[in-house]
Amino acid sequence: MRIHLKIRTADSVISFDHQPQLTGVIHKWLGWNDEHGEISLYSFSQLEGGRATSEGLQFGRETGFFFSSFDPALIRKMISGIRIDPKMFYGLEVSEIVIQEDPDLSSTELFLNASPIFIKRKVGEKTDHILFDDDRANACLKDTLMKKMIKAGLSDESFEIEFDKTYPKAGTKKINYNGVNNRANWCPVIIKGKTETKLFAWNVGLGNSTGIGFGAIK
Repeated sequence: MRIHLKIRTADSVISFDHQPQLTGVIHKWLGWNDEHGEISLYSFSQLEGGRATSEGLQFGRETGFFFSSFDPALIRKMISGIRIDPKMFYGLEVSEIVIQEDPDLSSTELFLNASPIFIKRKVGEKTDHILFDDDRANACLKDTLMKKMIKAGLSDESFEIEFDKTYPKAGTKKINYNGVNNRANWCPVIIKGKTETKLFAWNVGLGNSTGIGFGAIK
């Protein structure tokens, strides 16, 4: 299930590194829950429509983003939290909530990015940030989503996933999150399997750290 939030901006200029603030306001709206751990069954997109300037992202009078979850109860909790306190940061405030029911993805295999997909793996004493053209990337995508499926009680022996490396604008983005630079992927993915599996991925996102703004797909 997905909600789209329309947000008043008052011509705000927002720091390029605002992802921690966006994560923080989502946690404020959700309140206490057990979804803030290592495996989150939700995802959310970046703010839409910002224009890059020397001072940050310039928005007009409105922006928006979406929040998706496998658990409808979490969506209801999010909506309740927004209604109690719609204020965000940098003067942003939610003006409207639009609910999108789960779509029919039976004939869909290609999914575009709504936020960059982050993959990390511990290798010895260091942590590798794995990019879409790395031989390990597709297996890591599959492994992480299957762990989430197990947590949700789902299984699909036909499930396969890979980055679409033929996409002409495939690349990477550096995201500074609280002083830590993360190299993440801006590349569509191809998902094959049960309709329920594709819908699960559409809701919970792909890769690591979906709970802090990575890996949302559309």
